[in-house]
Amino acid sequence: MTQTVYVLNGPNLNLLGLREPEIYGSDTLDDIAAMLEDAARPLGIEIDMRQSNHEGHLVDWLHEAQAEGAKAVLLNAGAYTHTSIALLDAIRSIRTPVIEVHLSDPMTREAFRHISYVGMGAVDEVKGLGAKSYLVALEKAAAL
Repeated sequence: MTQTVYVLNGPNLNLLGLREPEIYGSDTLDDIAAMLEDAARPLGIEIDMRQSNHEGHLVDWLHEAQAEGAKAVLLNAGAYTHTSIALLDAIRSIRTPVIEVHLSDPMTREAFRHISYVGMGAVDEVKGLGAKSYLVALEKAAAL
């Protein structure tokens, strides 16, 4: 039986590989998707990878993950991590576990990135490992 893990990506993550590679690395979102697919297959997990620059899409997809019975959500909300009470409310309103993911470590960056509304609702977080953050988060999701 295959279980689905939603991998939701927020604003500007469509620019990975181009945007500030010294912070975010040179892997594109497609590269990360391929790595996740390869890692998920032997775990019996299907990846549903999405990206949007719009907060409401992320909220809708969190609701959808619950409605579809997803095993977990890996959420890299980008800058919405630090601003979106709507995402926090959405995470708290579903039973599907959410794992917060970051390529960089927000705690080592600007002060405004030290608050994580996503983290206030997430069951776990993985940060600062570059693209590998997603793979570690997938392993955590598989163990749930």
